[in-house]
Amino acid sequence: MCATPTDPANTARNNGATAERLLYLLKTHGPLKTADLGPMLDITLEATRQQIQKLVDSGLIEGHVMPSAGAGRPSRKWALTATAQARFPDTHSQLTLQLIDSIKLIYGSEGIDKIVSSIEHANTCEYVNACAKVTTLEDKVKVLVGIRDAAGYMASLQAEGENWLLIESHCPICVAAQACQGFCRSELQVFQTALGDSATVERIEHLISGDRRCVYRVSPRRPHP
Repeated sequence: MCATPTDPANTARNNGATAERLLYLLKTHGPLKTADLGPMLDITLEATRQQIQKLVDSGLIEGHVMPSAGAGRPSRKWALTATAQARFPDTHSQLTLQLIDSIKLIYGSEGIDKIVSSIEHANTCEYVNACAKVTTLEDKVKVLVGIRDAAGYMASLQAEGENWLLIESHCPICVAAQACQGFCRSELQVFQTALGDSATVERIEHLISGDRRCVYRVSPRRPHP
């Protein structure tokens, strides 16, 4: 029986899709070892090494030697380079910076504060209305995750005992947030208002502070005896 010839175009597309998945995994999970990536990509260890080498050669990932927790040898983990980080969109970053600079120049810091307050008010209305459609705190957090993920924040939910972690692996307005910290303060307040008095929200990881992502811990608020 004759073997079906391999289509080079299909092979290239599949390799490209695998490479994009690998980049996505490193973006959402942080640095990972080769042995971790293979099962997550559902490909062989050799195929994983080939994909890694291609991305290294392209300047999209780089290896970091991680100290061993015990007596074993240090391990190497792969992480995104700045070039790879730039592949994930920062929405209209250059235009946003120009607008922020122009507002500061014409209206001063008070003008920026008014813009941030206006955005905060609009987001608060949207988030509060969406969360009002469900009853449990967990469902409300899931609603927030859905809104943020749709907005490009690569948001996910993780349980932490009786708490929940709202994880944002990407910030589509990072450049604007770096230029104006008010955007970050606004987000935290919007989350708190949307979830109401039944929960407290704290930011435990912050991209602008040097962390690789933003993480918010949502904790049920215990009623006073």
